Amino acid sequence: MRNFLRWLLRIIVNLIAKVEIHGYENVPESGAFVIATNHLGMLDAGMLFYALNRWDVFIPVAEKWEKNAFLRWAGRYANFIFIDRFNPDLKAMRKIIGLMESGNILVIAPEGTRSRAGSMIEGRPGVSYLAAKLNRPIIPVGLAGTEDNVILSNIKHFRRSHIVVTAGKPFTLPPLPTKERDAELKRFTDEIMCRIAALVPEKYRGVYAQHPRLRELLAVK
Repeated sequence: MRNFLRWLLRIIVNLIAKVEIHGYENVPESGAFVIATNHLGMLDAGMLFYALNRWDVFIPVAEKWEKNAFLRWAGRYANFIFIDRFNPDLKAMRKIIGLMESGNILVIAPEGTRSRAGSMIEGRPGVSYLAAKLNRPIIPVGLAGTEDNVILSNIKHFRRSHIVVTAGKPFTLPPLPTKERDAELKRFTDEIMCRIAALVPEKYRGVYAQHPRLRELLAVK
């Protein structure tokens, strides 16, 4: 069933879009790691399975989507973990940590929701906490061209969208300090988001467009 779903996904995506994928050399071939990506539209999760030919990947998904029968069904094959975004979800956290310890790949969108602005919005510190606690390499991935309104408009006018997926070099976060944790979590979040922002065209950088850390990263490209 999984192979059939991937085959079907690739047919659908290739019908509606031309996809460019860059940075395969930055993705480890084995071992557990974290993929951190910006979140522009509903197609974002599908691009993961379009680009990666592996199933040891799992995605935390907002609990509201568990009520959708199709997504609940698809989530069994696509390794969705439905998680409460607004309250501590210890059960989901334990499952995520267990999967990472077993060598799986975690995909996270630090923004926590799709950007209605069509560009990056502020990342949430909970993702940084999880990434630091897991102590695994983080692969930043920039998505461009997956905005819902752009995809739907192009389909309506029988045009193929242009989607670009770019994986950056792995990096790690240091352990969280016992003091001034909130300030460090903010710094960690900015680091993740700026590394993603460095991989997308300027119009997608949103609230991070003028961030000093982004300017540092772009200067050494």
